[in-house]
Amino acid sequence: MANVVVVGAQWGDEGKGKIVDWLSERADVVVRFQGGHNAGHTLVIDGQTFKLSLLPSGIVRPGKMSVIGNGVVLDPWALLREIEDVTARGVEVSPRNLAIAENVALILPLHSRLDQAREGVTSGIRIGTTGRGIGPAYEDRVGRRAIRLGDLADLPTLRTRIDNLLVHHNALRRGLGESELEASELTAQLQEVAPKILPYMDSVWRRLDEARRAGKRILFEGAQGAMLDIDHGTYPFVTSSNTVAGQAASGSGVGPDAAGFVLGITKAYTTRVGEGPFPTEQDNEIGRRLGERGHEFGTVTGRKRRCGWFDAVMVRQALKVGGITGIALTKLDVLDGMEELRVCTGYRIGGEPYDYLPASMTAQAGVEPAYESMEGWSESTEGARSWADLPATAIKYIRRIEELIEAPVALLSTSPEREDTILVRDPFAD
Repeated sequence: MANVVVVGAQWGDEGKGKIVDWLSERADVVVRFQGGHNAGHTLVIDGQTFKLSLLPSGIVRPGKMSVIGNGVVLDPWALLREIEDVTARGVEVSPRNLAIAENVALILPLHSRLDQAREGVTSGIRIGTTGRGIGPAYEDRVGRRAIRLGDLADLPTLRTRIDNLLVHHNALRRGLGESELEASELTAQLQEVAPKILPYMDSVWRRLDEARRAGKRILFEGAQGAMLDIDHGTYPFVTSSNTVAGQAASGSGVGPDAAGFVLGITKAYTTRVGEGPFPTEQDNEIGRRLGERGHEFGTVTGRKRRCGWFDAVMVRQALKVGGITGIALTKLDVLDGMEELRVCTGYRIGGEPYDYLPASMTAQAGVEPAYESMEGWSESTEGARSWADLPATAIKYIRRIEELIEAPVALLSTSPEREDTILVRDPFAD
């Protein structure tokens, strides 16, 4: 049986939470391998809505092992709040079913303050971050000055590392007109949280190796989407980590052969939160209708999402860069009742045709989409659980998307409810 990697194939918010939860019934271990608590997954289970930011989506299923890998940046206070929230609603979270990599880098209060201070400075380009400190935490990790989870178990080393960290951060704070931080304050904060978070610490790479040797199925869960990837996305309007499937290996401590099937989650239209290019955006009545019907507000921030038509050029590129085997098409029901649908099949930039999205920020800002119009459908697809439940025009729309993105639909989601899913190809069976 194959292990499965789940990634977003657009700008995030594609509905990964529901799909991962649905797939986790077939998995033994669910691994989160990148991002921080800027990403959110919404699960609707038996009428209950769970909004998860750091906990892997498999945590709501009894008998599953959830893992937070080293590719994540972890805010321990945010995680403890999330654990408290789900346990109050009857979900078990303990070291028996949650393991956190000992080498995961921590997000500290100084990171979120730096994030917010930078966004407040006019530099000509606003990235539109969530202000939760994810970017600064990744910077410290790459700069080799991060505080990692394992450091909390070694007080003398922790103090040395905090001193080293503050040399850098206090210089930045002075430049931004902020007061300097005292090492004693941060040390006290970390000493207070350490006994609450350290029981979950583990050698994740070793645990995953044992799971693979035992023939257990592993589900690797990504956050955000391919077009927010630090290398392959719409830079600089991206997140601070790699979001494509290749990160599943390095972000959890397994080899690249660990993944068998890569599932790209893709909305039947397109949304984006924050700044940056969006070729098919509809800042009009169509965009407002998509937003209202799709309840397009960020799980974590509550920010309104920008909405537009399906961009086959962008998704095809994301699939090729990410090695995606097939897609899970979500929110098809949001398109119910629309007389005409449009799909972007190509771009023009400066009068020249393009069949891909160039890396240049200037070129991306100048993209003009070329559309193909398709007939919509008046019937409801909400809650459909088989192809026979779908209108012929909806099936035609799906088939045309498959042709344009050069990949098959493996799953189709027709509502936020877990069971309202049409399985075309079981990723775990490959």
